[in-house]
Amino acid sequence: MVKKVGIVGVGYCGFRSVTPELSFREMIYEAACKAYQNAGLQPKDIDGFVNAGEDWSEGHSIADEITPDQLGAVKRPVFTVNADFMPAMFSGVMHILTGQMNICLVASCSKASNIKNMAQITMMAIDPVFNRPLGENPYFVAGLEMNRYLHETGTTREQCAQVVVKNKGNALLNPYAGHGISLSKEGVLESEMFSYPLTRLDISPHSDGAVVMILAAGERVKAICHNPIWIEGMGWCSDSPSLERRPWGEATYAQIAAEMAYKMARIKYPRKEIDLAEVSDEFSYKELQHLEALKLCKKGEAGFLVDEGAWGISGELPVNPSGGCLGVGRLLEATGAQKTLEVVLQLRGEAGQRQVPNAEVGLAQTWRGIPTTSGAVVILSNR
Repeated sequence: MVKKVGIVGVGYCGFRSVTPELSFREMIYEAACKAYQNAGLQPKDIDGFVNAGEDWSEGHSIADEITPDQLGAVKRPVFTVNADFMPAMFSGVMHILTGQMNICLVASCSKASNIKNMAQITMMAIDPVFNRPLGENPYFVAGLEMNRYLHETGTTREQCAQVVVKNKGNALLNPYAGHGISLSKEGVLESEMFSYPLTRLDISPHSDGAVVMILAAGERVKAICHNPIWIEGMGWCSDSPSLERRPWGEATYAQIAAEMAYKMARIKYPRKEIDLAEVSDEFSYKELQHLEALKLCKKGEAGFLVDEGAWGISGELPVNPSGGCLGVGRLLEATGAQKTLEVVLQLRGEAGQRQVPNAEVGLAQTWRGIPTTSGAVVILSNR
């Protein structure tokens, strides 16, 4: 049985708020071409393909039936995971670990600019009997959760605003981030109120983009590339789908997923053993909430640490050096792909101006967004 899986090739296209010149199939094709070139492989070398997609976002039923074309996977095994990229990648890892494949390609894409009314699509995920008839904008749920999180932890709106300042500032150093800007905390706090206490700038904008990664069994990795990134641990969890039964002040799904990943990677002291983290920051408070759930600090500490600069690129533990969702943009089902991509680039030493020095172990975490409590965590290393 295979004992280890490595990432041997990555390719991406994007990330921008609009891409009128490209369809999402064309974006996947571009990302796939880059991934094949990066790994020195061809489509015929791939044993199977995994696609992460959501029909609601892609605009028609069974959207994955067109997936094989742009990946070079016609008449080849293709699996679709109706979730974020990260669980889809885990599916590919398990195909390899069980010996069903030696080399697997995983793909995901966002064409959010095609969606006329994002809130209307998101509402279809909310309970149709008890919650949807209320007719509230889905961001109302995020506002409620942020209020509860601030109340339970003593975190302030100013500290959440500092997350926005940090991440959008990091994005200015990232050539593939489309929403970088220099801001002040006051600018964030004074922006349009969306759903108290969430302002417009507390909310990540959407972006278009595609990511493709090629995974390989341990014994094949070194023959393919000289700088593989190893998948050391992975975990995923879905908490209560009901708004009435979930915990509102903490991200239990992230905590359980992290515990699974840490156990697999044999990490006992996350704060000391992890060199950088890419965590879900679809809303500013979610970065802080997720950092606490990931045991990278104690509950209630994340806000104080962002004020002290601990989560900055040159800080104790750099968080979202890419700019995160706030700076790069939320990429629908490809959000986890961007998080994983950034950690891969950092561990390869290919992150340019935002490079974290001497990075050896990185964590990527994703959340599927409102109204879900579904998340995943992966631990990667270059050792």
